[in-house]
Amino acid sequence: MGLLGRMREDIQTVFHNDPAARTTLEVILAYPGVHAIWLHRLAHWFWNHHLKLLARLVSEFSRFTTGIEIHPGATIGRRLFIDHGMGVVMGETTEIGDDVLIYQGVTLGGTSLKKEKRHPTIEDHVMVSAGASVIGPVRIGRGSRIGAGAVVVSSAPPYSTIVGIPGKVIEGESARHDVAELEHGKLPDPVARAINNLVEKLNRLGVRMEEIEERQDCVEDKVNEHHPPDRTTALAKR
Repeated sequence: MGLLGRMREDIQTVFHNDPAARTTLEVILAYPGVHAIWLHRLAHWFWNHHLKLLARLVSEFSRFTTGIEIHPGATIGRRLFIDHGMGVVMGETTEIGDDVLIYQGVTLGGTSLKKEKRHPTIEDHVMVSAGASVIGPVRIGRGSRIGAGAVVVSSAPPYSTIVGIPGKVIEGESARHDVAELEHGKLPDPVARAINNLVEKLNRLGVRMEEIEERQDCVEDKVNEHHPPDRTTALAKR
């Protein structure tokens, strides 16, 4: 696919993911996420052709105009959509697959000071909600979704839901749908779920204890019927 074909694809991606998009001209002129992707492709081309300084200058210009910082060394797949985008940061060794959805304030950062793979790998059809951070050379499996404000420091298998600080993986929660269909505002809360499970177990334990006490009372009543205590024993108990 040529340059114009990729640009048309990026515009269609906006219409697919953002119900607020109205016209093609509006997308071309007023969507900083699209501008950041287009400028990154230019910077990435310079970077791969050993024009490092020029690549960084293009990247800095993109950051200044869009509020989105993408290192020119980062690898980005097709149909990435950065919604709003202000405050998004992607490090040098970040790898992003196809059909990924990223919201504002997302950080794909590194931890190592060595020249090695130190940033995340985001596989296809992943959604990263607002304010989430994915730190280190972790891999987020295909079709996963990361809740708003989560801090992910370990890898996750495909089709996971990740929430909390540090990010906790909840397997089997998300259906295998396109990321645009995932309601990231309704992600499960693992802490609340654990508390609810504990309350349910305590309630069941309380019911069980009441049943045991009732049985014990019945047994004592039957024993007293057949062997009533003598007066001396009764007085001693008093």
